[in-house]
Amino acid sequence: MSRRWLPGLLSILIALSGTAFTRNLQPVSAPNPPPGPDRYSVITVEYTSYLWSMSTWKDQKQVCTLKTDHDGMPLPEEVYRDCGETIYNKWLTQKPCFTSQKYTCEGYYISLLKSSPAEKEVAMQLAPASAWISLDDCEPVLSTSTNICETTPTLVITGKEPLPNEKIIRIEGTYDGQDFSCDKTDVCKFHIPETGDEGVLVEFWAYSSYGDSSTIFSAQVRVQQTDEGDPDQLYWYVDVLSPQWQGQAVATCADSWNVFPPVGGPPEWLTTPSQSKDLSSDIPYTYLAANLIRQGAVDASSCADGGLDPNNGVNQCGLEKSRKAVNEWQNQFDELILSTAKETGVPARLLKNLFARESQFWPGIYQAVGDVGLGQLTENGADTTLFWNRSFYNQFCPLILEDGACGDGYMHLDDEQQSTLRRALVGSVNASCTDCPLGLDLTQADFSVGVFAHSMIANCEQAGQVVHNYTGETAGDVASYEDLWKFTLVNYNAGGSCLAEAITHAQTLGTELTWDSVSPFLTGACSGAINYVNDISK
Repeated sequence: MSRRWLPGLLSILIALSGTAFTRNLQPVSAPNPPPGPDRYSVITVEYTSYLWSMSTWKDQKQVCTLKTDHDGMPLPEEVYRDCGETIYNKWLTQKPCFTSQKYTCEGYYISLLKSSPAEKEVAMQLAPASAWISLDDCEPVLSTSTNICETTPTLVITGKEPLPNEKIIRIEGTYDGQDFSCDKTDVCKFHIPETGDEGVLVEFWAYSSYGDSSTIFSAQVRVQQTDEGDPDQLYWYVDVLSPQWQGQAVATCADSWNVFPPVGGPPEWLTTPSQSKDLSSDIPYTYLAANLIRQGAVDASSCADGGLDPNNGVNQCGLEKSRKAVNEWQNQFDELILSTAKETGVPARLLKNLFARESQFWPGIYQAVGDVGLGQLTENGADTTLFWNRSFYNQFCPLILEDGACGDGYMHLDDEQQSTLRRALVGSVNASCTDCPLGLDLTQADFSVGVFAHSMIANCEQAGQVVHNYTGETAGDVASYEDLWKFTLVNYNAGGSCLAEAITHAQTLGTELTWDSVSPFLTGACSGAINYVNDISK
């Protein structure tokens, strides 16, 4: 039997240093906000000080001196600082002066007078305190990010102090608007009651003996009670959405969309098993079989036409001859898919289904049309990945462009730089190799699994933004976890404009944004996304 808890009656059990006591939270005025991090240290650094002279060409008269603390000539802003606006303007616009004419040139020149070792004090920001959220005595449900508890779940908030000789002295926060505080400790524990489907907001922070606090962190926590078919045993499903969560990772996009997976875990196609063998499949892929025969990995010489049909596909005899090789080939990436899923939070079964639908696990160029690799990346897809997945861009861009070019983000690169990055990313997932066995570099194919996972994260970010742009709401407020993943697949396959158009039409009918309400409006060139999504989400 489910129970509803009234805010004014919420009772929180707090455990401190192994001793538990019950605290009844009464509605009170909001506490003063914590001060936040405020920690700096002044250090002395050694450097070389340079003294420069600014003089006129004509009469060799010194007009000012400049001090710099870096190698190379003084910078324009240093000329402005030390010599004033009048000299700066004239120096900046003067014509070049050749050595043979220097005594007749207008303007100024700069020369080094001396250099010497020096010291200066530099203010350095120190690492702030932090706080993290976890659960006690709960186990993650197999293949999902949901946790199941056999007793009333206990939320744990732990403060962390990175500075030596300092410590966390208090944890504070609010749970669904109710204040809580744990003094003289760096760990705060309390039982949490059942919530509604949307969960409740938890805000928390830690105070340090340094005299400041962490920033305010937040989490959305959902608790749902169930008997799992046994009326004599109650269980609690607990889901936590927070960057500070220390339990099993929630699928990456759930945080971005601010949406919980279904109670008890998502559908199977959006799960990650604990073992790679659970990803195993034995589907008789025809495109894969034809490639294995063409590359000599399968001997189908006893079949008519060598196992291939007139259109260069595989005939029935060739398919039978290649069955064992096809089964082995389609499962060779499973361990890598699993580890990539655990690292990125992109569901493993989604990735495997994506590769099956896009390439049948043949990681080359599809019929020379520019779709490349296990997930058939295009330059448009590369553009989405680099624009919408900033952390991946930050890792990839410095590998391709010169130092300093990547700092402001993909959108601030010039057209040529963006084009260079897109081509490099598409090339990185192309395993085609004329000098390799079977015409493929499988090391390159292995690398591409992570690229496609990061590409999927970029597409879920863009899909969430499309939903927000056309509804004015956070994606998780208007669509379910599973439907948002389906919208992400539309974005990946057909592009954001197809998704936006379909959502716009569905909005005009005033219906909820579900796959069933949106997919009928994927028409024309966008219509192929319907079968694409249905195939992957089987």
